[in-house]
Formats: sequence, C-alpha cells, structure tokens
Amino acid sequence: MPNIYNALVVKGRDTVGQPINVTCEVQQLLGNNRVRAVAMSATDGLMRGMEVIDTGAPLSVPVGIKVVDLLAPYRRGGKIGLFGGAGVGKTVLIMELINNIAKAHGGVSVFGGVGERTREGNDLYMEMKESGVINEENIAESKVALVYGQMNEPPGARMRVGLTALTMAEYFRDVNEQDVLLFIDNIFRFVQAGSEVSALLGRMPSAVGYQPTLSTEMGSLQERITSTKEGSITSIQAVYVPADDLTDPAPATTFAHLDATTVLSRGLAAKGIYPAVDPLDSTSTMLQPRIVGEEHYETAQRVKQTLQRYKELQDIIAILGLDELSEEDRLTVARARKIERFLSQPFFVAEVFTGSPGKYVGLAETIKGFQLILSGELDGVRKEFLA
Repeated sequence: MPNIYNALVVKGRDTVGQPINVTCEVQQLLGNNRVRAVAMSATDGLMRGMEVIDTGAPLSVPVGIKVVDLLAPYRRGGKIGLFGGAGVGKTVLIMELINNIAKAHGGVSVFGGVGERTREGNDLYMEMKESGVINEENIAESKVALVYGQMNEPPGARMRVGLTALTMAEYFRDVNEQDVLLFIDNIFRFVQAGSEVSALLGRMPSAVGYQPTLSTEMGSLQERITSTKEGSITSIQAVYVPADDLTDPAPATTFAHLDATTVLSRGLAAKGIYPAVDPLDSTSTMLQPRIVGEEHYETAQRVKQTLQRYKELQDIIAILGLDELSEEDRLTVARARKIERFLSQPFFVAEVFTGSPGKYVGLAETIKGFQLILSGELDGVRKEFLA
C-alpha cells in the first residue's frame, strides 16, 4: 500500500485510444488495498482496471535548474530559503523559478517584494509581461500575482506586505483549490522592518540590535505557509545574509523553518559560474533514497564527494601546484572542475545580459549528464563545453 501523500501515476488509454497519464496524491487509506487520492489534472477517460503505479515518493517540484534538482530538490508544500549576500543572484534565481514553473508546469505564483529595490519590482513586472506570464489583455489568464512594499515604504508597510502576499496565496489555495508558489524577496527586510517598528514602539533591543519578538514574528509568517486538502503553498524565500555571516540572528532564525536551503556563494559568482549555488552548503530534506530514488541519491552523493575532495586539495594545489598530486587526485580535480562548470546554466531571464539563450533541463537529463562526468566518459571533453 502507498503511504499518505505519495504520488500515484495512472496510465492507460481512453475509449477513443488516446493515451492517459494522470498524477494523483494519496489522501486517505481506506483498507482492503484501496486508497482515496486527489487528481492533479482532469480525470476524463479514467476507467476501472487501469494500471496505477506508486512512485514511492511525494510530489516534488522539478524546477529545470540542474544544481537545484540534483542536490537540493524542492518539496511540494515545502519552505525553501535562498541564502546569499548582496549581488550574488538571489532575485535573478527567483525570477527564473517563476518563469520556469509558469511555463513548464502552468503553476500559479505569488510574488511578495518586501523592502527590495523599486527598480527590481518594475523590471520583474515588465519581464513577466514580455514572457506572457502576465497577460494585461486578460488578467484572469495571468500566472502570477505581484505585491510590493519596496524599500521607500514606511516600516509598517514593509512588515505587512509579506503577510499580504501570503493571504493572496491562501486565497488561491483555499478558494480556487490550486497549488501555489509563494516567492518572498526578501525575508531579511521583513525582519528589518519588524526591528524598526519595535524601536518605534520603545521595546528594548535584543541580540545584535534585533527586536526581542524576532522568533515570534518569523513564526507568525512561516507557520501559515502550509498545505491543506484543497491545495498547497510551496514557499521560496530569498534571505539576505548580512556580511555573508550565516550566524546572524535573522538568517539563523529562518533556518529552523526550512525544508531546503539553497546557499549562493560569492566565490562561485567571482568565477563566473551562475547560478552561484554552493553545492556543498545547499541541503534538502528531500534528498533521501526512499524519496528521490537510489539512482538520483547515489549520483548526488558522488557529486558531493568529488567536490568535497577537490575542496580539500585546493590548499595543496595553491602551494605546491597540480603536478604534485597523485594521478587519482589529478583525475578527481579534473572531474570536479567539469562538475562545477556543468552545474552552471544559462537563464531565460538573463538572456538580455548574457546573450545566451536560456535552458530548461529535465531531471532525467541532469542525472544522466552527471553520471557521464563521474564515470569518466567525458574525460576527454574540455570543461568549457559543459556549461
């Protein structure tokens, strides 16, 4: 019997011979080898006796970005944090996620701009309009709702705009019975606005000058992001890390609520590798063999082991040079550099800056690509050709 919330796939042909492929999510176990499930698409043509396959895992959200899908997969109904300092690409990554999910999955997104630059809000709106995600002619066909409380707004507005975006997401979930993606950029500004309001109310500051109610305010936002029988809210939150210090109370408080963390590295951005996602620091509770499957899990672990070994060898390379390494270590370094380059990817929303057309990469293709590098089949290919 499948577990509660497992994804089931129903395959077969309808009465006129058209193929049917419907994904369902298990909601109840009824006994006698029967379950009650909720379909994720139209059920026209379904008949008794069709084959039903238990995928053995909950519904996940493939986002078409290699490094995320392989090393830190996102769970439907989960909370994901994008951690990074100034200028490493948090907002661009969020814009790409909105674009990919709207186009590939037809999903509904809500974007909350909390205390960020007004220019970025305007740019996002114009790009969404150009790509067809926002349809000005027929607003009902748009795939995203935008709500802004930018950095020129008073702290009260900035503090409440995150909750406003969440309320809109709850409407799509509860009234329209849809699965919703909630993007918040930036959760640190929500904390910052709360700190300003706290000072105006005359409260005594706590650690590093933050408000004494920091964990309570964060909990009041995060605990509302949840799934119901009607639908789910999957939240992706950009978290500015002051001075790249992950122990700062604002990002540290956010960590406790998350299912997956995607950490953006200034070192990778300096190398020109985008998205600058740190494959060793990024984590996900989804990355378990019983959830993602043995092949995916083994590939991800081997990629991490290769990159970890490369990281350990970097000091030796810097002091003594590559020639002082053993043959095995030189091979590890060569493959790790290929993996590092292969983790990069051109984005649709960055086409105007890079001149390279964006790419959406499926999960099966991603796993296959990394297996080829790890097995040595691409040892003769230069790393520049693997982006």
